[in-house]
Amino acid sequence: QVQLVESGGGLVQPGGSLTLSCAVSGHRFSFYAMAWYRQAPGKQREKVAAISSGGNTNYGDSVKGRFTASRDNAKNTVYLQMNRLIPEDTAVYYCNAGETRFGITHNYWGQGTQVTVSS
Repeated sequence: QVQLVESGGGLVQPGGSLTLSCAVSGHRFSFYAMAWYRQAPGKQREKVAAISSGGNTNYGDSVKGRFTASRDNAKNTVYLQMNRLIPEDTAVYYCNAGETRFGITHNYWGQGTQVTVSS
């Protein structure tokens, strides 16, 4: 039904920048609360950024001031701009969409994209 496809991951040097994109299928994107999560090997999944249907954002402490989430409702796409990357940012990054309809909350997940920060 609702599909999310992340792109933009790759290898980047410390201090560099990378922009992730998440394309969402369907006709209800503008109603979804969107979020970015990441998970490194042996670590718990961590919420790094969220952006509401109204465009309000919040960030995890570890990325605050370095990452920026945005959305383009005309393109059904959410972005994560990552600046001043450090090796600890290395992880698989996942896109998430959430909505509540008729009292039921739905969550949709992308397949993930690898980000590696290394010299």
